[in-house]
Amino acid sequence: MVVPLSGDVLPAGVRPHDAESLFQQLGNDPEIEERKRFTIPKAPADGTGGVPTTAEVAVLAMPPHRATALVRDPAVHIERDHHLHHASPSPRGMGVEGPLVNPGVQPKAAPVTAVSFRVTGGNGVPLPGATVVVMSPEGNFQSSTDPDGRTTLNLTIHDLTAITGVYVKPVSDYWEAYQDLPALSIAEENTVRLRPLSDTFPMIHERQVRGWGLAAMGLEQIPPNYRGRGTKVAIIDSGVATGHPDLNRRITSGIDLVHGEESGQWSVDTLGHGTHCAGMVAGDAGNALGILGIAPEAEVHVCKIFPGGRYSTIIEALKYCIAHQIDVVNLSMGSDEPSALVSNAIEQAREAGTACVVAAGNSTGRVQYPGRLPTVLTVAAIGKLGQYPVDSYHAQQVWGQPDEQGYFSAAFTCHGPEVDVCAPGVAILSSVPERGYAAWDGTSMATPHVAGLAALVLAHHPDFRDGHRERNARRVDRLFEIIRSSCTPLDLGDPGRTGAGIPHAGRALALEAPVRAVLTPELAQLREAMQNAGLLTATGTTVTSPLEEVRRMLQAAGLLPTT
Repeated sequence: MVVPLSGDVLPAGVRPHDAESLFQQLGNDPEIEERKRFTIPKAPADGTGGVPTTAEVAVLAMPPHRATALVRDPAVHIERDHHLHHASPSPRGMGVEGPLVNPGVQPKAAPVTAVSFRVTGGNGVPLPGATVVVMSPEGNFQSSTDPDGRTTLNLTIHDLTAITGVYVKPVSDYWEAYQDLPALSIAEENTVRLRPLSDTFPMIHERQVRGWGLAAMGLEQIPPNYRGRGTKVAIIDSGVATGHPDLNRRITSGIDLVHGEESGQWSVDTLGHGTHCAGMVAGDAGNALGILGIAPEAEVHVCKIFPGGRYSTIIEALKYCIAHQIDVVNLSMGSDEPSALVSNAIEQAREAGTACVVAAGNSTGRVQYPGRLPTVLTVAAIGKLGQYPVDSYHAQQVWGQPDEQGYFSAAFTCHGPEVDVCAPGVAILSSVPERGYAAWDGTSMATPHVAGLAALVLAHHPDFRDGHRERNARRVDRLFEIIRSSCTPLDLGDPGRTGAGIPHAGRALALEAPVRAVLTPELAQLREAMQNAGLLTATGTTVTSPLEEVRRMLQAAGLLPTT
């Protein structure tokens, strides 16, 4: 991505480029190919929704030596247009967008061992399209079942006792399955029978159901008229299958940044990821059937950037969100690499009153970007014992010791000081194309829980009917403060995996009083030391977690901004 810098940010004596002339010059270079060009909006300084000023960006394909030469130009900003990844984990770190990666593939001449599988439902019906993954120290081998529920994997493993596991993921309506250290047969077909979701959620296609996450966040206790009317939520993802019964006739606005803005394919979701997120935020068939979302009367906009999502498409999607005055953006994706241009776009969205709720990521390491930014609300994932079959891969996601309520940190979740809150992200039930349901894992699934709650807060909390109605950064910051302050602290062995804790709808909507955290001896000592040094008055504050207590002490001492 190449941006000519404006004169106000250039060093003294450096003349700015004319954008059109620069891009024309680069386009004439036979080693450079222009892929697309777009503008980055800048929110008006007064936050009143006036006409924004813009900066132009060109996305160019060029060899490394040409990029290196361009970096030396002080009047140009240049950075890689990195790929994005969904914040949904796959077994043993396999890819999640499109076909699963098979690092065990060997040259065609290598001898192979053929192992056949048949995947069926509990009643013996074949399940086509199910992904079968065989795991081994040499790599992971995968394939998908045919219309008869059959598939054969050619393994470059001759000692089948070296296989560490078999994972089977259905398209919809069944629980996934996992077998540790399986005894596989070469001579006969290996049959895997999956449990129907209806075993856990009886009559799922005939009555309305709610996943365990809504109860965990207190959403089942709020008044039935709290449905998010008047707010706008954007799902920046793989599109949304708007023909799904839970979403039909409810989502009418969107943009397709994969095939082109005018293609209209934002309502096609070949990956299912965006549909799953949308169901959690706003699902409601209106006939007491299917999944009930958190804010079913919010106005949902779809920004399709997958498959093939890159930083440039996030920027374009945020441009759409600013132009359409979106209130909450759900970003269930991330990357290991930072981006100054994406950071700028998120800040411009914040200044325009658009709040970005972002997944922490699923690589098990540090929080991914843009979840590292202080201008977003970053969500890690937790699970709860008893919410999934014990022979599913969900059971492999327990990290550390569950607490007395059965909550645990998800093994896949990214973690660190950037995590603001945690939310349900293991065995989360929601809608998938075309008319089905699936239980998935990921910080991708945790994030829509918080985005949906954010829409409810903006629609129903008294603060946003009074002093924070104006669309600006103060509005976004207040929203995030309310959500963090509503949290129930969780002690799951690492504060960086839970942040302030799990948000509670009743407290976030000012329907219940906040809870007072019990300070650890270390925090009590810190507070006393700050009081003795004159940095903090002796008057305490009502907080919901030790992390929030530290935040407020630093703010009171003037060591941390209050906005």
